[in-house]
Amino acid sequence: MTRNPADLTAADYLDAAREMTAADRPYLAHLLAEEAAARSADTPTAAGIRASYPDPATTRQESD
Repeated sequence: MTRNPADLTAADYLDAAREMTAADRPYLAHLLAEEAAARSADTPTAAGIRASYPDPATTRQESD
């Protein structure tokens, strides 16, 4: 692992987003996925990443 965040790739951020999803940390997963999408050179790929990790604040469902 690198100590310089500028050296991280989109794949590194996407891996971290998957780890945060597995750890039930959806907001952190969303933020990491946003960074992965921003670092992706391919627009459709970036859109797919964003669709896979929506903002939990806008997708949260309230219980009755």
